[in-house]
Amino acid sequence: MSDDGGDGAAGGRGGIARSLRRFQQRVEPTAVRVLLLVVFVTGLTAQFVTPLGDALEGKAFLGGALLSLVAFVLYDALKELTAASRLPARVEASSRNLGNFVADAFESRRVEISFYGYTGETLFNELYHRLERLAEAPGPTRRVTVRMIVPDFSLPMFVPSRVGADGTAEDAPEFRDRIERKCQEYDQILSHLAEGLTRLGHVEVHCEYRVVAGPPLHKLCIFNRKRVLHGLYDLSSRMSLRTQYYDPKGYDTDLTVLAAERRPEDEPAVGMWVKHFDDLWALVAQVPEWRRRAAA
Repeated sequence: MSDDGGDGAAGGRGGIARSLRRFQQRVEPTAVRVLLLVVFVTGLTAQFVTPLGDALEGKAFLGGALLSLVAFVLYDALKELTAASRLPARVEASSRNLGNFVADAFESRRVEISFYGYTGETLFNELYHRLERLAEAPGPTRRVTVRMIVPDFSLPMFVPSRVGADGTAEDAPEFRDRIERKCQEYDQILSHLAEGLTRLGHVEVHCEYRVVAGPPLHKLCIFNRKRVLHGLYDLSSRMSLRTQYYDPKGYDTDLTVLAAERRPEDEPAVGMWVKHFDDLWALVAQVPEWRRRAAA
């Protein structure tokens, strides 16, 4: 939490950059069309108004005028073609840059963020700061739903685990308990913050953790059901405390970005991942023991 100021500054710069991009996207098409139309009218007029034609070197501008007219008519098609040629086959993102995706998601009236992975720590940090700001500056956001699915650390597992003498994975109940307490803390902090924001009445917020049996194999983040980030954890990654543990480092995980709102060809894959998460949440994920204890 100590780097909140840095995140705020980065968020401010990111907000200014996004505003400038939106302004450019709104103004650029009109400005280019006006410029092309001025060139066309000027070149065409030069053919009939002698002083202007002499000044513009006669018929040399007729071809330019006709070309500007063609460009004016075909501007949208040319713009889309240029954008498509610059779009990489696949976009990659670092887990350390999740803040940009969270900030973009919170520009919507209805925000829905879903996570399936190890602990959700990287995403938790970004969500915490963003939700805090809603109390002072909700912007367009009126409803926020956050769903987090993590492994059931109350069950034996081999990742995370203790590194055995020969490199084998050995179940480590003490390490699992440590990670489970982290997830419980994240869940309680987000839930408490959500309840407070909802009481204020400006924004309705709901945050909840659920658990599934099995090791954390992949990391999945879904933003507003339109953008999906997915990557595989490094299961052999180690952490050294008093002993060594196999501990996937989520913040080092590289993610493939699928963006249905920007790439129509990504829509089927985005829909598949959204359905997969919805099914996990409804049919497989369970309310964790710490929530059941709090409700009892």
